[in-house]
Amino acid sequence: MTGAQCTRARWRHALSRELEKSGVSRAGWRQRGAAPPLPTLQTEIAERTTVCRQSLAVMSDNIRRRKRTGLANFRSRWSEQPKDNLISDVAGKHSTIQSGEDDRQQGALKRFSAMWSSLRRGKRDKVKDPEHIEQLGPLVADEKSRQHRYVSGQYFFEYLVVVSLKKTKDGNNYEPQITYQFPKRDGMAKFQREEEEKTLKALTLFCFPEGINWAPLTEYRSETFSFVLTEIDGSRRNGYCRRLLPGGKGARPPEAYCIISTLACFGLFSKIFDEVEKRRQISMAMIYPFMQKLREAPFPAPGNTVEIKSFIPESGTEIISLTRPLDSWLEHVNFATLFNCLTDNEVLLVFAAAVLERRIIFIADELGTLSQVIHAVAALLYPFTWQHTFISIVPKILIDVVMAPTPYLLGVQKHLLDQVTDQNDLLLVDLSEDKKETFIVSIGDESSILPPKLQNEILEALTNREKASMGEELNRVVSEAFLHFFVKTVGHYASFVKYSGTGERGVFEERSFYKAIESKTTRHFVKKFIKTQMFDLFIQEVEQQPGSQQGVFHQKILEYQEKKKRDKTKKH
Repeated sequence: MTGAQCTRARWRHALSRELEKSGVSRAGWRQRGAAPPLPTLQTEIAERTTVCRQSLAVMSDNIRRRKRTGLANFRSRWSEQPKDNLISDVAGKHSTIQSGEDDRQQGALKRFSAMWSSLRRGKRDKVKDPEHIEQLGPLVADEKSRQHRYVSGQYFFEYLVVVSLKKTKDGNNYEPQITYQFPKRDGMAKFQREEEEKTLKALTLFCFPEGINWAPLTEYRSETFSFVLTEIDGSRRNGYCRRLLPGGKGARPPEAYCIISTLACFGLFSKIFDEVEKRRQISMAMIYPFMQKLREAPFPAPGNTVEIKSFIPESGTEIISLTRPLDSWLEHVNFATLFNCLTDNEVLLVFAAAVLERRIIFIADELGTLSQVIHAVAALLYPFTWQHTFISIVPKILIDVVMAPTPYLLGVQKHLLDQVTDQNDLLLVDLSEDKKETFIVSIGDESSILPPKLQNEILEALTNREKASMGEELNRVVSEAFLHFFVKTVGHYASFVKYSGTGERGVFEERSFYKAIESKTTRHFVKKFIKTQMFDLFIQEVEQQPGSQQGVFHQKILEYQEKKKRDKTKKH
């Protein structure tokens, strides 16, 4: 063998070794393009080897950072959660449910913990250098590109999974398992695949929050509900779930369809479930082409419609129209369920407790009722956002979260009522039809939190919903009633954020702000409200971004100020 041949052999061996370390086979490398000319082979191999080493360095650094900072960041973000009872070590791996009750609970907790571990993908874990993304190979680069397109609105959803109840090894109980997933994630890096598996397995807790005590059924009424997954960086993903009895004869356990999306639009995804369910009755294979068409469709702007063409045997090609509400900030809300469960005065008491960020638990038999009511209550706070623990349906295994001393909005199924009634210093609201009393537990001052005059104005505005025939019109009437409350109490905030110069952070003059309020009762309420976290974060955004006063709230403030000017002119 000549000296040149020896050199080439050494380079080939070195390259193969580096490729194997980074998970790329020699055959895979060769498929990326034709072999380089012999005169440049040595240089080409050297460049590719360098690329592989850099890829390894980036991947290793990401993994080290995850191990080093993941638990610390988790504890920081979720410091308000009861650590001992709610969440075990987030680094723990998912384990299967075992025969004993303690082992089953421990396994479920580990699944839930694995979910939080999988949600640690904040900005700190993203590779910022586009060259590094390219060096990680086309599969990782495609994943980054997919995320960019998805966030920008090209994709309706991230996952569709089917969760079925399967018998445990001892044959005594049922365990929820994912039996179908779209799209599949082939060719992912090992750490990505592990994180994804943990997330998907954890979803089973929310699809079947009742636990493992299921029995085969011959009849089961379909129900649709939603839940929220909160990531470490504060961003949220929405889970939409429909449970129904699968096709077949005889007694059988229900199954659940679950869609994960960053988009909050309950009505739209309910219609998507209708189409999925229709195709499931024919064949599981019919779901794939429909979801692929949906995945390729652009997410419509508020008030617009997107049409999906889908073929069904014996029916031909169907056109499914999916329309977003014009008020996009209300598209995840159904106020009708809230007012079907509570009277107007009862809604006001719940709103009063929520606006001061108190602990609130809702009790109901149906999962759909719980999820719709808790989202509706959160929407009443617009333009402010609930910043604390938010679990629309608490899985049985996590019921100890009710003991958390910090603010929360929780939905709990009624069969778990005995496990929450020993709590005090909270508002416990019964939404069920056969309730003896609405407020099982209360602090007692809820009726005196809001200014009396503004309470009456809200109640008067709510009477207009009787004229609203459509769900979207009802949402508008209800939301405006509570939006005007915030306009009249804190709508003058912009005048009390002072900026010393261009590009400088503003300063909110808190004392001058509430001193400017003429009504004594309103001023008393505002002095409490400005201490909440939701108001504090709202003002921080205004201080940091002078031009952030936009949207519906700002528009209503301008309309109210113009009306006051006109009324003042008429008096003079």
